[in-house]
Amino acid sequence: MARTTGPVCRLCRREGMKLFLKGTRCDTPKCAIERRNTPPGQQPPRRGKQTDYGTHLREKQKLKHYYGVLERQFRTYYAMAARSKGNTGDRLLTLLERRLDNVVHRLGFGLSRAQARQMVNHGHVTVNGRRVDIPSYLTKAGDVIRIKNRVKSLQLLRTNLADNQRAVPDFLSRVDGAMPEGVVTRLPEAFDASLPVQTQLIVELCSK
Repeated sequence: MARTTGPVCRLCRREGMKLFLKGTRCDTPKCAIERRNTPPGQQPPRRGKQTDYGTHLREKQKLKHYYGVLERQFRTYYAMAARSKGNTGDRLLTLLERRLDNVVHRLGFGLSRAQARQMVNHGHVTVNGRRVDIPSYLTKAGDVIRIKNRVKSLQLLRTNLADNQRAVPDFLSRVDGAMPEGVVTRLPEAFDASLPVQTQLIVELCSK
C-alpha cells in the first residue's frame, strides 16, 4: 500500500503551495508538494471555476493555516489591524509576525511553528529573562528571546539549530554560543512575512 501524507501535507497540496508546516521536511524532496503537486485524493473531483468569495476565503485560510491561528484569534488580529494606522493588510501581517511562536520559529529555535508553539506552551522560552508560555504573546522591539537554561531545553535547541538551515529574517538577530539568544531588532513589516498572500483580498472579505 502506498504511503499517504498526513493532514498537514494535504493542506499544502490543497492550497497548491508550500506552507512550511512540517519544518525542515518542506525543504527536502520528501515534501508533499515536491512529490505530488495535486489536490488530495486518489481521483480528485473536477473543480469548476472558483467564485470571487472562494478566492477571498482561500487567501484567509492560507494565512490562518500558515500561522496556526483559529478563526476567533484571526478576527481579533484583524480588528486590531483595522484600528491601527496604515494599510490594514500590512498591519495584519505585522501582528502575526510578532507572535512569540512565530519569532521562536523564525529564529531557528523551533523547526516549525507547531513545534515552536509547543516549546512556548511547555515553558521552554523566556522573554527578557521571564518565562512566557503564551504562544500569541506579541513581541516588541528590543525583546530578548532565550531558551531556559536546563538540559532538556538546551538539548532540543541545539538539535533544532543544527537541522535548521533557513536564514534569520532582517527584523531578528541571533547570537549563537553556549546560550543562544535572539533579539527583536525592530517591529516586522509586511515584506518580512515569508508567505506570498494577497492581503487585500482578506481585507475585502473581513470588512463585509
